[in-house]
Amino acid sequence: MEIKIRKGVKTDLPSVLKLIKELADYENAKDQVTITLDNLEQDGFGHHPWYWFLVAEKEDEIVGLSFYWIRYSTWKGKFLFLEDFIIKDEYRRQGVGSKLFEETIKICKKLRLNGMIWQVLDWNTPAIDFYKKYNADISSKWLNGKLTKKQIDEICS
Repeated sequence: MEIKIRKGVKTDLPSVLKLIKELADYENAKDQVTITLDNLEQDGFGHHPWYWFLVAEKEDEIVGLSFYWIRYSTWKGKFLFLEDFIIKDEYRRQGVGSKLFEETIKICKKLRLNGMIWQVLDWNTPAIDFYKKYNADISSKWLNGKLTKKQIDEICS
């Protein structure tokens, strides 16, 4: 199977949104996806891009996505934050994920970042096992905090 990894472009966004929804469905949270194509276009291809992505393609079909942004740690400096890493179900366990993940790691090296960070749900053992192949540290010590736009609006009203 010939898989091509390349930098994502604006015309990929419909496929990107579809993969984001596929991941959300896998995580039983599809109803929580509120991002639109317009949001993705404006935020990724406007005056100040807030994210970047790589795609894995087979015969002009996007079968995988590595969606990332740069995070700054006050302790360690710049890190690549891997927001979403998605391989279509029918292409898993065929080396697509490894190829895409390794290309993402190369971006860290090229940008001279201090590492790569991501989150994985504690029940997602296939993903945890995948990351452990790379000798990744998977922490259970840190808990995620979040305020939604609605909560912020309520606080600031």
